[in-house]
Amino acid sequence: MTALLGKDLNCSIARSLEVLGEKWTLLIVREAFRGRTRFSEFTDSLGIARDILATRLSTLVEFGVLERHPYRDAGEREREEYLLTTAGRELMPVLAALTAWGDRHRPTEPGPTVLYEDADSGARAELRFTTADGRILELADVAARPGPGQIDAETLTS
Repeated sequence: MTALLGKDLNCSIARSLEVLGEKWTLLIVREAFRGRTRFSEFTDSLGIARDILATRLSTLVEFGVLERHPYRDAGEREREEYLLTTAGRELMPVLAALTAWGDRHRPTEPGPTVLYEDADSGARAELRFTTADGRILELADVAARPGPGQIDAETLTS
């Protein structure tokens, strides 16, 4: 992984992008949510070069987003498939947020390519900011403030 630069030394987003920020990575995670688990399934669905896929899968395994599990098809050698971990499954809101943004700001003629809904009832699901007591906030009412872990580059190099 590349080292974080400048004032991003302790930024949560920068640390996340070290794992998820390379081209193809979130698309691989998207495909895992769609049930793809095997190397050949990822290459077939994405059209990604095998060497790039191998590198991205290794990173996702290294950082606990996917885990390798052996499998063997009848008459074949043992191979590995890639399954989402808890950390990987927790990326669903990230993918849903990117989907919502893309649908609003980069829409396609036929409409959204995926709809998020309650698995039991089929009711449409939306991402929202909520307070601890469950109150839904509008984006204009949400402020991002420094947290206790925010450390700038000067503090870390002193």
